[in-house]
Amino acid sequence: MDSGEGARLRRVLLRAVCKTFGNGVRIGLGVLVLHPHTFEIGDAVFIGAQTYLQGRHDGQCVIGPHTWIGPQSYFDCRSLTLEEYVGWGPGAKVLGSEHTGEPIDKPIIQTDLVIKPVRVKKWADIGVNAVLLPGVTVGEGAIVGAGAVVTKDVADWAIVAGVPAKRIKWRKEPAAKA
Repeated sequence: MDSGEGARLRRVLLRAVCKTFGNGVRIGLGVLVLHPHTFEIGDAVFIGAQTYLQGRHDGQCVIGPHTWIGPQSYFDCRSLTLEEYVGWGPGAKVLGSEHTGEPIDKPIIQTDLVIKPVRVKKWADIGVNAVLLPGVTVGEGAIVGAGAVVTKDVADWAIVAGVPAKRIKWRKEPAAKA
């Protein structure tokens, strides 16, 4: 069972080791942060219980203000930006790296790891158990449906769903191109 003192201690510890750490941040039980010195956490962020945030010694993870991260989420956040007011559903995952698979005569896990930045723009919402793959950007105000697998960029204000994720409609029509 959690206590007010436990929650305070989690905030104190992360505030001491993160690059920046905002006011009013709430950290759930069992949250694990690797390489917290690379994290910038904004004001009023919520990180749900049992979330795993895997940074990298030379990486950067930015979690913008008023972002809500559901419990049991996984973040390969070696190069990750979540802008302000992002909603992140429970169990959703982001992968920010992949192995090259070359040369073919080596086990894949022994091949080079390539970091590909992932960005979720402001006001976007990522559904329960969705997966964002390396190198994608989710646009401003976009919605990624529950269980979707995002393999390519999502346009601003788009609603995507499925495996792989495809646009199913717009929240608002994009501005006309000149």
